[in-house]
Amino acid sequence: MNKMTIDDVKLKSKNVLVRVDFNVPIENGVVTDSTRIIESLPTIKKILSEGGRAILMSHLGRPKGKPDAKYSLLPVAKKASELLGIEVKFASDCIGENAKKAVASLNDGDCLLLENLRFHPEEEENDESFAKELASLGDIYVNDAFGSAHRAHASTEGITKFIKPAVAGYLMQKELNYLGKALENPVRPFTAILGGAKVSGKIDVIQNLMNKVDTLIIGGGMAYTFFKAQGFEVGNSLVETDKLDLAKSILSEITNKKIKFLLPVDCVIANEFKNEAQKQIVKISEIKPGWQGLDIGPETIRLFSEEIVKSRTIVWNGPMGVFEMDNFATGTHEIAKSLVSATKNGATTIVGGGDSAAAIAKFGLDKSVSHVSTGGGASLEFLEGKVLPGVAALTNK
Repeated sequence: MNKMTIDDVKLKSKNVLVRVDFNVPIENGVVTDSTRIIESLPTIKKILSEGGRAILMSHLGRPKGKPDAKYSLLPVAKKASELLGIEVKFASDCIGENAKKAVASLNDGDCLLLENLRFHPEEEENDESFAKELASLGDIYVNDAFGSAHRAHASTEGITKFIKPAVAGYLMQKELNYLGKALENPVRPFTAILGGAKVSGKIDVIQNLMNKVDTLIIGGGMAYTFFKAQGFEVGNSLVETDKLDLAKSILSEITNKKIKFLLPVDCVIANEFKNEAQKQIVKISEIKPGWQGLDIGPETIRLFSEEIVKSRTIVWNGPMGVFEMDNFATGTHEIAKSLVSATKNGATTIVGGGDSAAAIAKFGLDKSVSHVSTGGGASLEFLEGKVLPGVAALTNK
């Protein structure tokens, strides 16, 4: 990465404006999952330990450009205080007099969290004057919000025009190092596992990865569009009928590549979309009309797992079935366990955010792989080969 990082700047007595991704779940005023806060602690602690003043800014949810108590970051300030062991002060706005006063009152080693950036429509509009006002609060800008790096918003991209240097925090570096090395210089064999509901969300990923991987594994709901494209009966399984031609062209393109391409060979079908539904394990060629595929079957688990454990670099994005329902979570759970085995064998294993991150956390295996990305959309766009605006805007070394 040829961008400046937090290690390239002197922080003492500086107002360090840090874009974090504190878009965390909150219930009854309490943060229920602190993962994203914890991931940014190394960057925040670095600033505080060097006598800088950490001014944190984030969005939370979708408040539609106006203040909404439901989306206040105040509970996040309380949770961050607990995790840091010091008071994280809170400003009731991210710009204006309240923000300026809160910043002016800081001493070296203090930490402040600004109120939700998206209480202002100008944040998502990447409004220049709003970006300038945010920038006026700091001497140095640090972007540690990989999860928002694919958005050209005022706090991720616009702000960098008015505050220099703009540098990467430790979480941003970690994300880019893992994903970047996997794509540009992987230890081989390199396997990508793609799942989730829809082919449409992963087309660009498939097309980018088919030129880079040794093995491409497809599971989850998106597999049924490929089966339908091959003429199989798929019953009521999820199919994007408008993507059938695209699936056919991907299948023919893949056959011309020197890569191994694996689709499920069996699946768990159900007569309804609910956890208590009747279920059966069938070959892909035996899906019944009126039934739907909700998980991969045991033969597929064995086939996929064998490939995974002999790989040296693995990227996983998207579950293998409806893991939120325990009766259809086995495939996703077993693939997660295969990643853990591969990690123990010395492979680099990367889980690409979103549903895959939620799944591996549900199974308690998130600490047993090399890296779980904090950015669903951002990691997906990175895997597509796109330039992330929040990264491109940082100061070059």
